[in-house]
Amino acid sequence: MPKVVFYYFPVKALGESARLLLAYGGEEFEDKRLSPEEWKEFKPKTPFGQMPVLEIDGKQYAQSVPIARYLGRKYGLAGDDIEQDFEIDQNVEFLMDIRSKAALVHYDPDNEAKAKRHEEFCKTLYPSMLDQLNKLIIKNNGHIAAGKLTWGDFVFAGVYDYLKLMLQMPHLDTKYPGFKKLQDTVLSIPKVKAYNDAAPKTDF
Repeated sequence: MPKVVFYYFPVKALGESARLLLAYGGEEFEDKRLSPEEWKEFKPKTPFGQMPVLEIDGKQYAQSVPIARYLGRKYGLAGDDIEQDFEIDQNVEFLMDIRSKAALVHYDPDNEAKAKRHEEFCKTLYPSMLDQLNKLIIKNNGHIAAGKLTWGDFVFAGVYDYLKLMLQMPHLDTKYPGFKKLQDTVLSIPKVKAYNDAAPKTDF
């Protein structure tokens, strides 16, 4: 068996999708949750100076979505054909577009500018993007794409709490119950549930 080590911060955010997929696949892996001090030492050793990093038998791979795509293919969670794979990629990238817009606000060090941009995005950007995401999930029978369980659902489930935090929308489930239902669909899978129940508890 290969030796698998997954490196990320002690939060869910962009790392949780890989952890959920590894659990789904029944993969034995070392879950390395690095402190800020450990990250400073590890950063120069990574491919791009970023986490997450998936290490397989000493070889490192980076970027959260490609890691999820690789694990999804490995564990039978890809599309049935190249068109479905295209659809999964497309819809996951749209989800990440929403996350990227929210990150512009969340990580702005200027509190005044942050508040102004958040107000603007809440009026002109978030409603249409979230409505479109909701329509995609409804169209795909409660999944992110392809009308079935795919690795894209694990990306959604892993990033959802982080997304709510950055959007400053803790009650997003109320308006879009399909979002929470999709997350619960993934988290209720027996092997995933066992991992999630035992994992360190974090807010995002």
